[in-house]
Amino acid sequence: VQLQAFGGGLVQAGGSLRLSCTASGLAFSRYIMGWFRQAPGKEREFVAAVRRSGGSAAYADSVKGRFTISRDNAKNTVYLLMNSLEPEDTAIYYCAGGMTYGSAAPYYGYWGQGTLVTVSS
Repeated sequence: VQLQAFGGGLVQAGGSLRLSCTASGLAFSRYIMGWFRQAPGKEREFVAAVRRSGGSAAYADSVKGRFTISRDNAKNTVYLLMNSLEPEDTAIYYCAGGMTYGSAAPYYGYWGQGTLVTVSS
């Protein structure tokens, strides 16, 4: 199983980025997909999760209204569109796949390698 995240980079505050994560080696449509992030010196935190069908999603309060998670099961890919980025969003972003819908990291058994997002003020 491999989850490969990409799309990170350097962006100014107020800007946008779209992260992508492509999965291989698993039945993608059977998995809940999520995004987590870890800022320097901080613990990993939940960002967003999307159900298997893509019909509903959950977000951390800190990103609600600014970030949108979506998925394309035909492409085995989950996306995270990030708008109105703030310096506090600077972190390594990880995609993850699991069988239980929720914000707890232990729900997710498969993790990508992470992609760095840096937001300058």
